Amino acid sequence: MSAPRLRATPLPGIGVQYDLVTREQRHLSVVAHRDGARTVSVYQADDPDSCAQSLRLSSGEAASLINALKPSPHSPSLLYTTDLGLIAERIEIAATSRWNGRVLGETRMRTETGASVVAVLRRAEAIPSPTPDFRLAGGDTLIVVGTREGVDGAATILGRE
Repeated sequence: MSAPRLRATPLPGIGVQYDLVTREQRHLSVVAHRDGARTVSVYQADDPDSCAQSLRLSSGEAASLINALKPSPHSPSLLYTTDLGLIAERIEIAATSRWNGRVLGETRMRTETGASVVAVLRRAEAIPSPTPDFRLAGGDTLIVVGTREGVDGAATILGRE
């Protein structure tokens, strides 16, 4: 069996399109947009030039899908898990996030999900225990601790654009 062949095509001003033809001769395409969004398209089996389905994902949705497609005992964002059902995970604030420039308390994350932000990573700096008046910035990575459901809820809140 030969290795899957992935063809990359630069799309000036947009990003890069990656095309894969599966062993079942299905054509799958992913456009990696410059803003971090991804568009996934599947083409007709009987006409590989006709798109059957297309779906645009935000950068956070794309990261979640990548984690699902690449199963491993530890996702890249998962920092720690306990027998008590608590996890610690990294969640990045996108530059286009509605929270860019707003204070942490406005997210109402702890109230809505029970998850807590225990630190913020900004460039080469770690800011432990940010208070509700801490101002978020695009590119910040938040270290969030809570139950799986709580951290997933936090990711949903933080992924809002």
